[in-house]
Amino acid sequence: MSTESDAPKLYVAREPIFPRRVSGKFRNLKWIILIVTLGIYYVTPWIRWDRGPALPDQAVLIDLANRRFFFFWIEIWPHEFYFVAGLLIMAGLGLFLFTSALGRVWCGYACPQTVWTDLFILVERWIEGDRNARLRLHRQKKLDFRKARLRLTKWTAWLLIAVATGGAWVFYFADAPTLLVDLFTLNAHPAAYTTVAILTGTTFFFGGFAREQICIYACPWPRIQAAMMDEETLTVAYRAWRGEPRGKHNVRRASVQAAQAAEEATHAAGNDGPPRYSPTPKPNAPGGVRPEDMEQEHGDCIDCMACVNVCPVGIDIREGQQLECITCALCIDACDDVMAKIGKPRGLIDYIALSDEERERAGGTPKPLWKHVFRPRVILYTALWALVGLGLIFALFIRPEIEMTVAPVRNPINVVLSDGSVRNTYDVRLLNKHGEDRPFRISLTGHPELNVQLEGRPETTVTVPANQTYLQRVYVVAPPASDPADAERTEFRLWVEDLTDAERAHTDTIFFGRDTQ
Repeated sequence: MSTESDAPKLYVAREPIFPRRVSGKFRNLKWIILIVTLGIYYVTPWIRWDRGPALPDQAVLIDLANRRFFFFWIEIWPHEFYFVAGLLIMAGLGLFLFTSALGRVWCGYACPQTVWTDLFILVERWIEGDRNARLRLHRQKKLDFRKARLRLTKWTAWLLIAVATGGAWVFYFADAPTLLVDLFTLNAHPAAYTTVAILTGTTFFFGGFAREQICIYACPWPRIQAAMMDEETLTVAYRAWRGEPRGKHNVRRASVQAAQAAEEATHAAGNDGPPRYSPTPKPNAPGGVRPEDMEQEHGDCIDCMACVNVCPVGIDIREGQQLECITCALCIDACDDVMAKIGKPRGLIDYIALSDEERERAGGTPKPLWKHVFRPRVILYTALWALVGLGLIFALFIRPEIEMTVAPVRNPINVVLSDGSVRNTYDVRLLNKHGEDRPFRISLTGHPELNVQLEGRPETTVTVPANQTYLQRVYVVAPPASDPADAERTEFRLWVEDLTDAERAHTDTIFFGRDTQ
């Protein structure tokens, strides 16, 4: 009869993971990516870019106050949000592309959670020592002076990294040098302090304590990635056909050598027949050879647990594909190092595809790498990614430097002047994306009897400040007894022309005559 204690637990209490230091090509690649990504994150807000006196000189700036985004020579206005949407689409397609080709390679190398966790573990190793030292410190129940000193030092270093992380983020939203001074002099906006505090707390907790729990429980990507992968996807896996059964090579080799020596000694003593080696010697055979040591051929895996000890999420890759695996490939470096020491070829743990594993198990050779990468699914994602990117580049180069929007004022719809003329009113918003003031001329086409007038200006020319929008009220007048004045509605087109370089923009709208109800 089952009891409550027999019921399966939905959550297993966390066992702290202390990854062992490892070196190799994949670990070196992760160090390079860590340095590059953190360098970009921390340094980018301090890069200067001269845009003239009317614009900020920060290369990358999200100017929420003026609702604009600056990226070096590119300036994105609020109505051009499709550029941001396009970049997000490219990021999603890129994630699908890399996952379909190489599994969770984003998670293992470039995800912010992975990068900052690697940095926190590095600091922890510098202060507390490698895996064994950290394990001993963790299992030490008594809080003595040494343990307190090491923990306090580690947490202080983590907190400084977390503060720098939160501080770097707010520099993307304001002029970095000015904001830095304001933060230290307590003159910054409360939103800046709040943002720094929140990011400091989350970075400190996620990178220092939660670590792999974020990847396993909080991140949705492990549950989605299966749809992006197939049997041709390259991912970190264990060649069980080569490694099993596991065992210590030195013990088994000594057993074999002892059995052979006993066989030869028996033959030298005068027994008939040639020396022979039996895979199942008697229990009392000379040399103390155990029958279980000679029953079957052993695999390359010596069960040293190196792959488990270096894993940042604490799994055993030899148990097959698991949701927790982030394909960081540190287990490959650890296993290759062991294989080199015992004289075995590398690749017991490697980037392999499911189809290759089955082919190798049957005695065949794996497919070339390019055949795994260049297959229909990957090519489709690449084509879509490139198409969106080319579309954004095309839109960026053809976008106008001047724009206009027209909003008819319909309260009232029209006004009949004392001389019988009919007048409609429009609010015209002019946008000048150039770095200097430009003279704009407003005109209309569509009906020769319609005339345009600017409120407060004797002419039809207005100067629009650099990198700003300018609101100008415009009147369109139809003379008495003219067709537009008597008609219910007349379509026409308002034009704006930059008199400096003759660039033009237009908007179609409607003129309502006196017969409008």
